Amino acid sequence: MQTSPQAGATGLPPATETRLQVLMVGLGNEIFAIETDMVREIIDPVPVTRVAGARAFLPALVNVRGNVIPLADLRIRFGMPKTQATADTRIVVIEVDIDGDPVTLGLLADKVYEVTEISTRQMQQTPRLGSHWRPEFIRFITKWSDEFVIVPDMSRILG
Repeated sequence: MQTSPQAGATGLPPATETRLQVLMVGLGNEIFAIETDMVREIIDPVPVTRVAGARAFLPALVNVRGNVIPLADLRIRFGMPKTQATADTRIVVIEVDIDGDPVTLGLLADKVYEVTEISTRQMQQTPRLGSHWRPEFIRFITKWSDEFVIVPDMSRILG
């Protein structure tokens, strides 16, 4: 993460711009930017073991290099329709801090685009209306290649 002072173009005091290195991940028609600091690896889909009584958005476990980790399906968490896996489906293995403990888990992604930088300069608040995303799950929305991308708050989503 890099920060640099930027002169305010509107006469307001200079704002601080933060640049984040992120992995762009697609879920349906939405693009999420996951900070690369938490990404451990990206793998092809592997066999899953369903867990009875597990939380709906953490329905299964997967074996990643000998370690059993939970598999999160953010589509369920966000109320998106479930889809079948495609040739582009991947599991993004992340480590996120939940209640003070580092937790490794896999995230199902419809598509993984690229690692890039985004800026908080074009950051926008999550709209309260017209969005099916719970505002507390979103850190902010910004632009990337003329598209809006969502920077999720993974600790809140998974906690």
